[in-house]
Amino acid sequence: MAKYLLVDGFNMAFRAFYAVKELRRSDGFPTNALYGWVRSMWKLLDDQKADHVTVFFDLGGAQEKLELLPEYKANRGETPEEFEQQVPIIKELTRAMGFGLVEENGVESDDLLAAYAVRLVESDPQATVQIVSADKDFAQSVTERIHLLLPPPTANPRLGWRELDPDGVEAKWGLRPEKMVDYLSLIGDTSDNIPGVQGCGPKTAVKWLTEYGDIDGVMAAAADIKPPRFRELLPTLQERMDINRKIIGFNLSHHEGRELDTGNLDVDSLCRILQEMEMKSHHKEALERYSQGELF
Repeated sequence: MAKYLLVDGFNMAFRAFYAVKELRRSDGFPTNALYGWVRSMWKLLDDQKADHVTVFFDLGGAQEKLELLPEYKANRGETPEEFEQQVPIIKELTRAMGFGLVEENGVESDDLLAAYAVRLVESDPQATVQIVSADKDFAQSVTERIHLLLPPPTANPRLGWRELDPDGVEAKWGLRPEKMVDYLSLIGDTSDNIPGVQGCGPKTAVKWLTEYGDIDGVMAAAADIKPPRFRELLPTLQERMDINRKIIGFNLSHHEGRELDTGNLDVDSLCRILQEMEMKSHHKEALERYSQGELF
């Protein structure tokens, strides 16, 4: 039974960047994200014991979604320069540690990751997938064999890593995975600049979708919907809801027929990078981990 870890690269790299502060090489080059990245990836490998690990990175330009919603993600501030400086080295480390790496201009990494997750379990009846991300959009991808592995929340790190199956998604958000696209479409997503139904929060969205099934059912019942203040508003938002569904729902058609890059360990390159970055404790651990030809 093959077990795959598919990692939301920037989601995890940003967590590493903000988790470790003021760590630098002797010449001042920032290394905090590098330190956190290697540490968190080794922790994942030790805990999950996956057969294959692939990391997905964005290269920018989500063309399909920008055509539907030009202001998509337009509210995001500039990426910190010190993070940008470390990204190329994070990618070098990723490959040297033996992980696959997938990225493509004009296609969001979320869509690529979700497409590969579905394809892996469809092509191998014994395969299981864990999607490593704090992004709630991936809740829509959860099945009995595709689980979401949530990192510890920043506000409550003692919770630790949490693996969500379909029941876990329902326990966390109040709905099954197949209703998550409609749920997120109704409440919107301020982090991605996706407007939802103004005034509709998570509890209202769960109530509507539980009672009426999906957005189409909600719209059909608009004249009788509760609270009454939404009865005139909802019929005006049909086009917005259609757009939200297309943006939030993953496009699973990318890279049909292309095999997943699962990487190859390169201990020499890994040790060289760690030495160049003056990451002495990580270099020592790498030598210990891979001295016997250990492949995860």
